Amino acid sequence: MYDINEVRKNYPMLNGVKMDGQDLVYLDSAATALKPQCVIDKVVEYYAEYSTNAHRGDYALSHRTDSEYENVRKIAQRLINAKSELEIVYTYGTTHGINMLAHGIKHQLKKGDVILLCEAEHASNVLPWFRLKEEIGIEIEYIPLNDEYKLTLDNFKKAMHDKVKIVSLAHIGNVLGFIIDMKEITKIAHEYGALVAVDGAQSVPHIPVDVQELDIDFLNFSAHKLGGPSGIGVFYGKYDLLNNLEAYNLGGGMNTRIECNTCYYIKNAPFKFEAGTPAIEATIGMGRAMEYIMELGLNNIHQHLCEIRKYAIDCLQNEVEGITIYNPDSESGPIAFNVIGYEGARAQDIGSALATRGIAVRTGEHCAKLLVDVLETKGTVRASLYLYNSKADMDRLVEAIKEIVKGDALDWLL
Repeated sequence: MYDINEVRKNYPMLNGVKMDGQDLVYLDSAATALKPQCVIDKVVEYYAEYSTNAHRGDYALSHRTDSEYENVRKIAQRLINAKSELEIVYTYGTTHGINMLAHGIKHQLKKGDVILLCEAEHASNVLPWFRLKEEIGIEIEYIPLNDEYKLTLDNFKKAMHDKVKIVSLAHIGNVLGFIIDMKEITKIAHEYGALVAVDGAQSVPHIPVDVQELDIDFLNFSAHKLGGPSGIGVFYGKYDLLNNLEAYNLGGGMNTRIECNTCYYIKNAPFKFEAGTPAIEATIGMGRAMEYIMELGLNNIHQHLCEIRKYAIDCLQNEVEGITIYNPDSESGPIAFNVIGYEGARAQDIGSALATRGIAVRTGEHCAKLLVDVLETKGTVRASLYLYNSKADMDRLVEAIKEIVKGDALDWLL
């Protein structure tokens, strides 16, 4: 395990930043994670020392940019244990990557083919497939969740059939945080001849993800969820599968030759997907963020999160009257809850009351707009934890909710 007090020193946002006049308790890491100083320094280093374009120059500074930029593929390969750095495609983030996949694989699908999702998916893993239904007539089907809102292997097996061509699931849900058995799901899906696409936005920052061991076909994740810059992410795919996808954007850098008769020739993966000037500083910053979480150790991060999450759940269940926690047994970071007993009080009201106490959470549907019907609520309060959160943060959360429940903190909101 790592020393949480030493880790917190690496995050400027946790050292002196105030919210409503109080020290910040940041519990919105599922939306975006705070950035460690080493990532900030790496981005500033690029801007200050070698701020040139990538793959465009024939001089020393440009060569340094190329080296730093391409080295991030090797770091990402190591993080997820891809076979080759050529299986690492740079994207603008998870949403962009899933759209790239849906567009790129469209020519391999036909009317009546089925994309299998579940009802807890983020909008980014729903809407790109909805568009394919509109464009070519594929069908969308859902794996039902059980009474505890979990995706079980039994329900998955019942949902699988020969017309399913792609299974697209979040490894860890962004609201409830349950970790699904992706290795077994992939094994079953492959027996039916289906491909498996994984939304790793919440799993890659929190747990070890080995794409070869899981045997998944595609994986997307974003840098900002693991402490890197915004606007950059990774789209992993098995190399042959990547080369069978159509390019999403066309332009400079992804072609080998263009002719006046409108013929053009494109490069192989990953470069066929990377048209135009890239987000160079964000990519380099992403590499440093990935190195940082590997230095801490993904197993250590997961163990730490399990411990402080269990501590928070125990305190909330034992000390807070009227609280409903939708995922008390989840193995991962988010705690989704509502406070019952205040007629008219919404999740947003609770979030606003917490904000006055210096505690940042997210409220509402969390972009998982199918899940609210399953949970039978219009929204939840989501306190999402990450590697820098401490038991002291959990104490602040619990005490604040107790004050809200016992006092008149909501009266002005009702």
